[in-house]
Amino acid sequence: MELRVFVCEDAEGVQYFLRDLFESIGGLEPVGFASSEAAAKSWLALNHADWDLAIVDLVLEEGSGFAVIPAAKQTHPQGRVVVFTMFASPVVAAHCQALGADAVFAKSDATGLAAWLAAQSGAR
Repeated sequence: MELRVFVCEDAEGVQYFLRDLFESIGGLEPVGFASSEAAAKSWLALNHADWDLAIVDLVLEEGSGFAVIPAAKQTHPQGRVVVFTMFASPVVAAHCQALGADAVFAKSDATGLAAWLAAQSGAR
């Protein structure tokens, strides 16, 4: 069974990169995309447990990924949340983890994200 992935990211180029990454790793199926906080919260509310992993950017078209993290955990407590952001300082990472994120990666560390995703998809 594939790991169902919801992506909250406003940059189209990063969305395409993530789709390619999922395909190259295998075992990862994108099930939804949102580019704003409101759209992400709406998708999560309508799709409670229809996802296994959420990838969340912090700076969105409108709103913030900081509000998406707890919304994801509220709608699906067993779901995993990973933050993929340009702003992954130790302070930001600690705040994201306090909100419920399972992992935080800088966009400059795509290799780290890929390894984490591969481990998650292989654990199913």
